[in-house]
Formats: sequence, structure tokens, C-alpha cells
Amino acid sequence: MSTTIRKAVIHEFGDESKISIVTSAIEDPPANHVQVRVLYSCFGGTDINMRLGRYPMQKAAPLTPGYCLVGTVVKSGTGCVSNLRPGDLVSALTVYDAEAELCNQPEKYIIRVPHGHDPQKVCALMVDWITAYGMVTRPGKVHAGQKVFVHGMSGAVGYATSVLCQLRGATVYGTASERNHKVLEALGWIPFVYTDKKWMQAMKDMGGADVVFDPLGFESWDESYSILSHNDACLVGYGGNLATLQNQAPRGVLMPTLKLLSRNFICPAVHRHTCFFYFTRDDKTFVPDVEALFELLGQGKIDVKIKRVWDLGDIQEAHRSWGKGSGFGSQLINVGAKT
Repeated sequence: MSTTIRKAVIHEFGDESKISIVTSAIEDPPANHVQVRVLYSCFGGTDINMRLGRYPMQKAAPLTPGYCLVGTVVKSGTGCVSNLRPGDLVSALTVYDAEAELCNQPEKYIIRVPHGHDPQKVCALMVDWITAYGMVTRPGKVHAGQKVFVHGMSGAVGYATSVLCQLRGATVYGTASERNHKVLEALGWIPFVYTDKKWMQAMKDMGGADVVFDPLGFESWDESYSILSHNDACLVGYGGNLATLQNQAPRGVLMPTLKLLSRNFICPAVHRHTCFFYFTRDDKTFVPDVEALFELLGQGKIDVKIKRVWDLGDIQEAHRSWGKGSGFGSQLINVGAKT
């Protein structure tokens, strides 16, 4: 049986006019799948890059974006073995299709949300915070007494990374729009303006950073590498959003990434290393990381900020406004939550 739903569709790659809300139909969940009524989907750079056709190995258009969801179980397909019941609050990393009122997902990717958690904050955990947690705990290995540098401190992943580094006892430096500096300083962080490059000399004067987290890519990775200390320091690259943020022509990320990683072989005795961080929902660390974040959230140890919640019908305006305005934290699309 099919059900009529509203969903976002990127009809072809290009500007904001290429994405719209359409009426469509969804079938009952196939075997080993669960159908979820979507409340929220996280919104960020991935959505922008998919709309532009720049996301690595993405589907061809037309496609429905939405990298993750939080919602309630509607029904389960045949062969499902979990005890999920209609109405249970769940989350999932979907990669596609979460910006739709109903979404069918493989049962193995459905994660039950602990009782009492705010669905909006859980949604932010599923992409922005899971990225930050993975970087901070594994390649970054951030610990007390370190100096870390975070590009885009007021952005969704940058804010989460800064919070988690501070929680581990590190001193947090980084870049952010000047309009957000007072708020960031009140959190105990030391922000700089990215474009004037004064942050480079300032960090060198302090002996360099132990860990740098950089989502920008291209020449920014060269600059970030230059501010590393010589004490087993690490540059964690991810994303590659500089061209998108600056509204530049598309630039391939492959060669800059290879250059980033090649530093590990060209200068092995410098005691600096680099990596490019990414994760998938099939990683053995994914569910444990989500559960660890659920625990931190439940204990009140992390403050998950929501910068803006967009209605599904305002999807074009959400795309136009990305990277603009004051405030910090994650952005969400309200797909089916009652307000």
C-alpha cells in the first residue's frame, strides 16, 4: 500500500531554484526495513554540496536530500527482529531521503532514542556531533593541557568540536565570524577572524597548536599545517567547504586531500601528522559513538545548540541562508514535528 507524502527533491544540480517540495508516494517498508515518520532532519554543508552536485560519489539527480533523521516508528517490514513499536522515537543516519514525511530505512541502521531526550538535539548529534566526537576522540586524541585550533567555531561541527575539546581539558582557539566573537569568548574560547590571517602568527608565537581541525580544504590545509607544533601534532582535515562558502567555482577535493596525506611521507621526522576524517554508518565505531553522545547529553555534559529550525516548505530559503547570519550551532529541517 502506498501513502501520499511531501518531500524535498533536487531536480537537477544548481542554485536554490533546483530544489523544491513535491507531493509523492511511498510504499510500505520492504523486508528488513522500518518506516519512520520524520520529525527533523539535520541541515548543513552536505545539503548544499549535494544540491550543487559536489558531494563525493553522490547519487545523480533527481534525489531527495536529508543526511539523518529523528522520528517515530510507523511500521516494520517482514523479517524485522527488533522490538520496535509504532510511536517509538528513533534516529538514523540515512545519507539521503530524510527530508520527506515518511522514510523507509534498513532496520540495522535504526537507533532507539533514550527516553527523555529532545528530538531536536538528538538530530544534531547524528551528523554534526558524531563527526566532532569521532575526530576529537580518535585522530585528534585530544587531552587535557593541549592547545587545539578549530576552524569555524560558530558552525555546527566546529561548535561541537570546540565543546568536546574543552570538555577534555584542552584550551580552544579557532576562527569564526567576528559577530560571534563575544559569545565564543564567554564560553572560554579564543576566536580569530579567518580572513586577516592574524591567527597564523598568533599561534606560532604561542608555540603552535597540538591539534587543528579544518573543514575548509585547499590552501587552508597548508595554512593550518603551518601552525602545528612539533610535539606529535596533528592536522585533521574534513569537508572541503572553502569553495562553497566563498561561492567559488567548483574545485576538486581529491588532489588537496592527497597533498594533505602526502605530508606524512614527505616529512616523517617532523613529528607532525595529517589525516582526512570521514565516517559511515557501517563503521563499527558508529553506534558506540552515538550511544556515548546520548550519555553525555543525558548527563548534561554537552550543550547542543540549535541555531535555526527551518520548515520543510522553506527549503529554498534555508539553502540561500546557509553560512550567513549570527548565532551558532546546528540547523534543522522541521519535516513533520508539531510546533
